[in-house]
Amino acid sequence: MPAEVAHFKNDPVGLIRTLAKELSRENVEATSADLVAMPEITQPADVMWLHLFYHDLHTALIQKKGATAADFNRAVYKRLKPGGSYVIVDHAAATGSGTSDTRSLHRIDPAFVREEVEAAGFVLDAESTVLANKDDPHSIKVFDPAIKGETDRFAFRFVKP
Repeated sequence: MPAEVAHFKNDPVGLIRTLAKELSRENVEATSADLVAMPEITQPADVMWLHLFYHDLHTALIQKKGATAADFNRAVYKRLKPGGSYVIVDHAAATGSGTSDTRSLHRIDPAFVREEVEAAGFVLDAESTVLANKDDPHSIKVFDPAIKGETDRFAFRFVKP
């Protein structure tokens, strides 16, 4: 979990560490680190998962640290083992909008995400529409009570060849 947002909730990294320990999953590692200086690799990861966060890679919160989405994607690529999965779930913006709604609506164009992640060397392996909502107008902030929890979301699984 990026250190820049870890403080927004009640110790999410601690919660993940506790769950991993309770479930006897010694192979699960929860890490919170600065996006610009990801921790050294202790062992290649099987999965890296970003949930409702990818759009934030295109906001001032991240950019003021000198990081870019391209840098982050390259770091994820380096951290994954060959065949490892990079899963991204996020709020969908209108088709063709790119990153124009990342700050104002907390949304990002799924096609833009795909293009950007594939540019880092990943291959799209699967996508799901299980979180899609065709009734979402894509024009209101994801925190608006009229849509909160019901936004149109996309889910991509990329693999490192």
